[in-house]
Amino acid sequence: PTKNPDAAVILDRILRLLASYSVVTCSPGSSPDGKVERLYGLAPVCKYLTKNEDGVSLAAFALLIQDKVLVDTWYNLKDVVLEGGIPFNKAYGMSSFEYHTKDLRYNKVFNDAMNDHSTITMKKLLKTYDGFTGIKTVVDVGGGIGASLNMIISKYPSIKGINFDLPHVIMDAPSYPGVKHVGGDMFANVPKGDAIFMKVSSKFYCWSHCVTCHGTIHILQLFVPA
Repeated sequence: PTKNPDAAVILDRILRLLASYSVVTCSPGSSPDGKVERLYGLAPVCKYLTKNEDGVSLAAFALLIQDKVLVDTWYNLKDVVLEGGIPFNKAYGMSSFEYHTKDLRYNKVFNDAMNDHSTITMKKLLKTYDGFTGIKTVVDVGGGIGASLNMIISKYPSIKGINFDLPHVIMDAPSYPGVKHVGGDMFANVPKGDAIFMKVSSKFYCWSHCVTCHGTIHILQLFVPA
């Protein structure tokens, strides 16, 4: 509810902008009193922003990358180019992992985005990748609130899953059949399993700290095409 008399006009201008980018549709109509009005609807791209059969969408990820916490880091790009460093660290004086423990609202926004993105990504991966066949225990290192493991075990119910992440992350993790949530620091130790699974960026920074344990690691990396 709002008491702003201009709210409808402002909302109409926002919708007209979205229509110009084909995010929503816009068609002329008329009200009962004969006045011309615009009728807005969902454009095809909105199917990615509405929940699918798994109850997830890309909306949560869109909200994350447009969140003020991340947007404000862009104002540090010039300093990073000239002086080096990481925009987020310059903006807040700490790493993003540390910041999540200070801002529980943003922590939830981040976890929701990772949950939905992981569910969508893993569903596509598991249609073609069969590398989890025959494995007894999978440890998802940095597994967030457990979405990736949930998808893996949904397809391979005989697998025992251990979802490993920082304590402030897994405190919001829901219960999944066959998944045990464990809090800790991957730079200190990692739970044992037949296989380690990691969904990381192509610039993941810990390879130099890895210790050979003669196990199996399954890595899902995200790349931008050249």
